[in-house]
Amino acid sequence: MKKFVKILFICLAVWAIWTWVPVTERISLDLLEGEGANVKIVLITDLHSCFYGKGQKSLLRMVDKENPDIVMLGGDFFDDRLADENAKIAAEALAKKYPCYYVTGNHEYWSGRVDEMRTYLRSVGVTVLQGDCDSVILNGQSVDVCGIDDPSGLSGQMWREQLEQAYAQTDESHLRILLTHRPEKVDTYAEYDFDLILAGHAHAGQFRIPWINRGILAPDQGLMAKYVNGVYELSNGSIMEVSRGLARESTPLPRFFNHPEIVALEIH
Repeated sequence: MKKFVKILFICLAVWAIWTWVPVTERISLDLLEGEGANVKIVLITDLHSCFYGKGQKSLLRMVDKENPDIVMLGGDFFDDRLADENAKIAAEALAKKYPCYYVTGNHEYWSGRVDEMRTYLRSVGVTVLQGDCDSVILNGQSVDVCGIDDPSGLSGQMWREQLEQAYAQTDESHLRILLTHRPEKVDTYAEYDFDLILAGHAHAGQFRIPWINRGILAPDQGLMAKYVNGVYELSNGSIMEVSRGLARESTPLPRFFNHPEIVALEIH
C-alpha cells in the first residue's frame, strides 16, 4: 500500500510540474467583412505577477512568435500578494513592441493600489480602458477596442454605465471588441452587439475537465463552471473567448488538465 501511495504521489507531482509549462492556444475566427488583411490578437490574462524566466523571456518569446498586431491584457496582470516586478517587466517589454490595452481584474482592486498600477501602465505606453473605446486601424481593418473595469471595484450601476459608455462609442461597420476580466456575465454581454469578447478570471476552474471543458471550481461561477476555456457563442451571436490565464505560483493549488496559456486569435 505504501509503495502504491508513493507511486501515486510521484505521478501526481510529475503531472503538476508538466502542467506548469505554458502553451499558446491558437484560434481562428471569421469575423471580418470585406477586403483587407487578417488581424492578429494576443490575449494575456491572469499573469498575477508570476515568473516566466529571467526578464520574463519565456512569456515574451511566446508573444513574439505570434507577431501580433495588438496585445490585450485582460485583468489580474498584477497580483494583490506577489511583488509587481514580473508584471512590470512584461508590460514594459510588450508596450515597446505592440499596441497594448489593459483592463483591471479583481486582484488589482484587492491590492488597494489599483490607481498606482493604472498610472504605471500608462507611463510605459499601455492604454488603460475604463469604459472607453479606442478606434484603431490594424492591417487596413477598422477595429473598436473597448474595455471595462472589473466589477469588484464598482457598484453594479457604475459597471453597467461603463459598459454602455464603451459600446456607445463603437461603429457597427467596425470590428467591435470588448476586453473584460469576467466571463460569467454572458447575459449582460449578450445585450450588446460586440463581435468579440475577451475574458479570463476563471483559471479554467483550476482543475479542468477536458472532455466536457468544464472547471471543477471557478470564481463567481462555482462548481462545474461552464465559461472557463476557449470559444463560446452567446445568445445574440457574439463570440466570447475565455483564456485559462497564466497564474502559477500565485495560486495555492496546482493546475490539472490546465496548462497556463496565452491566446493567439487570427481574425479573418
